[in-house]
Amino acid sequence: MTQEQVLQVFRDTGALLEGHFILRSGLHSRQFFQCALALQQMPIVEKLGAALAAKLGALGAVTVVSPAMGGLVIGQEVARQLGLRFIFVEKEEGKLVLRRGFKIAPGEKILVVEDVVTKGGRVQETIDIVRANHGNVLGVGMVVDRSNGQTRLGVPLFSLIALQVETFDPNHLPPDLAHTPAVKPGSK
Repeated sequence: MTQEQVLQVFRDTGALLEGHFILRSGLHSRQFFQCALALQQMPIVEKLGAALAAKLGALGAVTVVSPAMGGLVIGQEVARQLGLRFIFVEKEEGKLVLRRGFKIAPGEKILVVEDVVTKGGRVQETIDIVRANHGNVLGVGMVVDRSNGQTRLGVPLFSLIALQVETFDPNHLPPDLAHTPAVKPGSK
């Protein structure tokens, strides 16, 4: 899929929102990718998962791990498409942790898959968990890279869309956003 085709999927499903949004990173933006709206349709999940799996398959991973909640659907689909094991990390007392009896073997070759990355905080937490369990992160796949390739995580990054979406520090908002109530979608 081309970047424009992927972007059209977001437009067609209403998953590209316009307004005043507070991102998980704490930054504010006029646009928000609500991947859950696109990923509620299994044919779309399959199509996006196949496109991402095509970019990641040659890395030779045996496991996909995703941060809950956003990365679960696409991570599981990428794992399914590649015939790999799928596990996830989830919040416990405000931090991501490996739970539910999931184990990572020393040297296990792992892909991290997320839906949207802006600064990469949750992906970095996931990478740190894999490494703390002596796993080997081969790369990170994401549907949307909101940093337009500026995020650096020390491993190869692969995305279906790489966009520079304008973000703002909450203390330095442009006038139009300063006078518009902000919403924090996807966080609760």
